[in-house]
Amino acid sequence: MSATITDTQGVIAIAAAAVAVIALLGAAYLAFRLRALLEAQRALLGASGKRDLAEHALALQRSFADLREYVEEASANVDQRVLSVERALAGAIANRALVRYDAYNEQSGRQSLSLALLDAEHSGIVLTCIHHREQARVYAKQVVNGRGELELSPEEAEAVRLAAVPERHSPPGAPR
Repeated sequence: MSATITDTQGVIAIAAAAVAVIALLGAAYLAFRLRALLEAQRALLGASGKRDLAEHALALQRSFADLREYVEEASANVDQRVLSVERALAGAIANRALVRYDAYNEQSGRQSLSLALLDAEHSGIVLTCIHHREQARVYAKQVVNGRGELELSPEEAEAVRLAAVPERHSPPGAPR
């Protein structure tokens, strides 16, 4: 008993061969697509990427979490440093004014002066130097919240007033 192409066994054999060829072509197509996918994944992960895309995404998520933690710590450190600098600068000279005048009406070129050096809360000192032909005297008075602890002369009071509003007496182009 010999089988021919036209009998049932022959037809089944031809159909099985056709299915096998189609499966082989499908497998070759899928292998080609898998190779392209792996090359794309290698381009994303790098040449040394021995892990898959899910592992890479998890590693990226961990890296971002670590980076966020680092940035939050750095931000907290910067906030602390800014706060300490602000505290240190609280008593620094922020406002100043100079008033020149002729204390003895001697026509000496307004050599006497009152200099107010105040912090942001308008506290500090007023230095006054009164020049006379033969001598000069220097006085210092403490200022708290814009008022002298001792009575201020009109020139000293003017220097304190000018220092309290620095933008009114700054020369053009001067830093404020």
